[in-house]
Amino acid sequence: MHIANEIRKWSGVVPSRALIEAGFSYRALNRMCLSGELHRVRQGWLAAPGADAELLIAAQSGGVLTCVTQAKRLGLWVTHVGPQTHIGLSAGARTPRDDSLCLHWNAPIMQRDRRQLEDNLVNVLATVALCQPTEDAHAIWESALRAGQIELAELRRLPFTGRAKALVKDVFPHLDSGLESLVLRRMRRFRIRIKPQSWVLGHYVDFLIGDRLILQIDGGTHVGPQRASDIAHDAQLLLNGYHVIRVGYDQVVHHWPEVQDLILRAIAQGLADAS
Repeated sequence: MHIANEIRKWSGVVPSRALIEAGFSYRALNRMCLSGELHRVRQGWLAAPGADAELLIAAQSGGVLTCVTQAKRLGLWVTHVGPQTHIGLSAGARTPRDDSLCLHWNAPIMQRDRRQLEDNLVNVLATVALCQPTEDAHAIWESALRAGQIELAELRRLPFTGRAKALVKDVFPHLDSGLESLVLRRMRRFRIRIKPQSWVLGHYVDFLIGDRLILQIDGGTHVGPQRASDIAHDAQLLLNGYHVIRVGYDQVVHHWPEVQDLILRAIAQGLADAS
């Protein structure tokens, strides 16, 4: 057995105890540290050259990657990660003050494995709810549901508290993207009929507002054949008395007031009403 294979399983940052249990002696590990094949991150942790940088930070801090840092690593839709690495720590843990870290001491919902440097999904979602703006947390939670990483029934059985408990009641599992999560949450403040993922003239549309106003949210996949299909469907909708508003990522994330104003102006003109 070659130690490189064992270290690779841990993305280059490995608890020394795991190597001992795999059959490598303390003497062999010390020899590799002296030769530069490994280096000591902190007590109980070793790393190989070129190891995962975020895992190194977690090992150095004595915690786990959590919140938006780990949400991004899990492939969830995250609006903004920021420059800080989010670290989950056990109650009473101490780590040097470091402006590059955002530290979380909230009690985990699920027990953490001390040999793992990445928090589990449930704890990530709970921490996101505490740390992030509500609509950003909402989008991340719905992204986890959409990706099939967790089921809504399971979320509702977990003992969340505070903002996380409120989010469980508010998430909608069938949206296509984080952008749609943001839009639906923002539009719910208004007394309008808005239905996500509605079947209209042979295709699903992102949102049907009232009877005739359609809001389409274009992400990065709306290019090439997808774009051509969207244009053809828009024409079919127009010929059948529907009105289409189509916006993209930058508009939703960075220019929402203008998008909201556009939608409300269309509703005020009666474009959402059946003729």
